[in-house]
Amino acid sequence: MLKGLAIVPPSIGRISIGRVVEKNGKRLPEKDDQFTLTTQIQNREGWLLHPLNEVLRKANTGKLRAIPVRFLFNDPDLNLRAEYSCFDRDTGRPVCVGNGETCRRAGDKGIEELPCPSPDACAFGRSGACKPYGRLNVLIGDEDELGSFTFRTTSFNSIRTLAARLHYFAALSGNLLACLPLELKLRGKSTTQSYRSAIYYVDLGVRTGSRLEAAIIEARELDARRKAAGFDQLALDTAAHVGFSNGAFEESIEDGGAVVDEFYQAESGDGGSHGADHDDTRDTARPSLQSRLDQRAALLGGKAA
Repeated sequence: MLKGLAIVPPSIGRISIGRVVEKNGKRLPEKDDQFTLTTQIQNREGWLLHPLNEVLRKANTGKLRAIPVRFLFNDPDLNLRAEYSCFDRDTGRPVCVGNGETCRRAGDKGIEELPCPSPDACAFGRSGACKPYGRLNVLIGDEDELGSFTFRTTSFNSIRTLAARLHYFAALSGNLLACLPLELKLRGKSTTQSYRSAIYYVDLGVRTGSRLEAAIIEARELDARRKAAGFDQLALDTAAHVGFSNGAFEESIEDGGAVVDEFYQAESGDGGSHGADHDDTRDTARPSLQSRLDQRAALLGGKAA
């Protein structure tokens, strides 16, 4: 195994709360009030829709605001990883990741472990480039039992709510989180920081039409069938722990560029990490990642000529 490379859950798609629109000749991210499932392929029109996106929409009336899911791991912290994160907005490289106590920061001397006082009290992250960043991996459908969809967010509301729900469901089910039939739900709220307008965050609950007791019974039955078949959930969780700890940062430079483009754009009066909820993309004037790549390609082509 390559050292320094975090081994993360295989991802076959994305879950987003937003879309790309064209304004003033530029393609910019815009907030939405429903889920969208996409592939990991992006073209000039935006992220390509995943086939499950249409399947789930046909099963729902109106907007897609609930997605049936299961989880890969029994350990809540493996399914949802959240830290204070700072990315280089030009290269997409992560430069500092911390938990409020300690952080790993990339510098001239390599990766250093330093105190992490949180973004508000940190001179390095006070510019607004550092904010909470969470990644949730969920299983949708039965086609690939180890291939997950990734939901990324910089929302305090989503991170806090999902973390609480995951730990609660793990505790009350007797540590059978990976067997519980659950559902991602989109909820709305308004705050003084959002100027009373609606903001949306992601919650987790029992599937619509079911109750908690029934979900626990189903989880125990699935756990028994898996054990009879030789499925070793503890070994899977252990392998995931080893994989995550193998690298200093979870995000690669390939994924980092898209993360910066979606969540860490240059702020334009929206209050930065202190403003409204950041589950989805925001309307800014910063050129998109595709635009920057096109500019670089044109520049290289001009040099070659």
